[in-house]
Amino acid sequence: MRFDNMLAEINGFGRFQLRTFLLLIIPRLTLPFNFLLNNFITFIPSHHCDIRSQNNGGVFRNLSLEERLNVNIPFEQDGSLSSCQMFAEPQYQLLSNSSNLTYIPTMPCQNGWIYDTTIFRSTLATEWDLVCDKKKMNRATATIFFVGVMLGSGIFGFLSDRFGRKKTLLLSYMASFIFGIATALSYNFLMFATMRFCTGLGLSGISISSFVLCLEWVEISVGCVILPGVAYLINDWRFLTAAVISPLFPAMLCWWWLPESARWLMSNGKTDDAHFYLSRCATVNGREDVMADLKPEVLSTVILVEDENRKYSYLDLVKTPKMRRRALLSGIVWFGVAFAYYGISLNISGFGVNIYLTQFIYGVIEIPAKGFVFFTVDKIGRRWNQAGMLILTGLLIFSSVFIHADRGDLRTAVGALGKMFSEGSFTIVFLYTTELYPTVMRQNGLGYCSFMARVGVAVSPLIMLLEDVWVNLPSFVFSLVALGSGLSASLLPETYNVRLPETIEDVEQTTYCALM
Repeated sequence: MRFDNMLAEINGFGRFQLRTFLLLIIPRLTLPFNFLLNNFITFIPSHHCDIRSQNNGGVFRNLSLEERLNVNIPFEQDGSLSSCQMFAEPQYQLLSNSSNLTYIPTMPCQNGWIYDTTIFRSTLATEWDLVCDKKKMNRATATIFFVGVMLGSGIFGFLSDRFGRKKTLLLSYMASFIFGIATALSYNFLMFATMRFCTGLGLSGISISSFVLCLEWVEISVGCVILPGVAYLINDWRFLTAAVISPLFPAMLCWWWLPESARWLMSNGKTDDAHFYLSRCATVNGREDVMADLKPEVLSTVILVEDENRKYSYLDLVKTPKMRRRALLSGIVWFGVAFAYYGISLNISGFGVNIYLTQFIYGVIEIPAKGFVFFTVDKIGRRWNQAGMLILTGLLIFSSVFIHADRGDLRTAVGALGKMFSEGSFTIVFLYTTELYPTVMRQNGLGYCSFMARVGVAVSPLIMLLEDVWVNLPSFVFSLVALGSGLSASLLPETYNVRLPETIEDVEQTTYCALM
């Protein structure tokens, strides 16, 4: 008797599984909250040099605030005050002739900055002056967090296989909550970066504990919609950081009602425990009769996997030509999907519109994206859906470069469309990848692709540093990667209405034309 058949007899997705899923919704909302938290806590408000100590013998007392700024801080070409420079000496002649174009020596801000607090009362930038020369540190915080997520996935994957899903999930809850609160209490940037890294590491344990992988992105969309409202109500970075991790506290209380994986228990010889959870599942689902004659000792004969004759590893992804080609192209696609998605998601302040509204629009737009994919995935197939979504994402990012900065509404609309198609590519990539890899290599293939995606996520925030070279350079990079990964997807085989491969030999014996 196979395990999947036995599970189907006790109702594979009944009230018991639904209850388990509901217990996981609240803690899993912390994933999008924390993945996109940087949009708010690293926000850089408008700022200028602090000139309050520039009294100059009491002369400033006779000047208005606007006049003090005019004689101490140069203007940018767009008419705004310089964010990082001040005059070496007060320029009183500018009070009568502000259009004087003669060279006036400037220097970096000497006494800190004054920040506009109308949007946020406090952010990392205002807390530790992470602006101007230190702006790179502010940008790097997202990468630090996602590197923690990337490393944590390997650690918690091992712990999950070694000690079970339930215990590992509790460890993830506790670690994420403790490090999240410690992040909010950080007294310097080094402590913040360290605690944020550890929070990412802990949250990865929640991510890999999904019962159905695609369900994760339902919760991501809901979290994207809720987060801007939370950030609007809590505009201090410390309280906001604590708020987005707080759902894990009730999650730890509800942990006691979560079941252990019966499959894991049986594979580790814990048949009595497996029988206990399967019996509870059958009772809740109204299928007690199925378990009436199924004793714990009988479970030891249940077949968990069909073929144990050969063990496969990640090296098998590259040992044969067609498998190697499939792994290379799918890795590029996953990197591009994650790179473009988070490149758009983590740049909501770059469109000149209220960031709360932009984040809300970006969250809502994911819902029709999923609906569109579900409708078309069986109409035009997986390959052209995947390739088309990525190519459209790249073209929309590219077109946003040519929209003037004053047209913030139009830039936001184009960005939202790009986010919609990017989300569409993320939705389909899970299904497409599971069909691309043969059964014996499916877990290894998904693990490799997931790693490539996490690399893309970790790198994407750093690309924004290129705006110091040229303001539109990050957009060009994101668009090129999206277009390149879309073209790579077009070179993969179609899997709709095709007999899926079971072994590596099936892949090697398959003939197809990538452009058919």
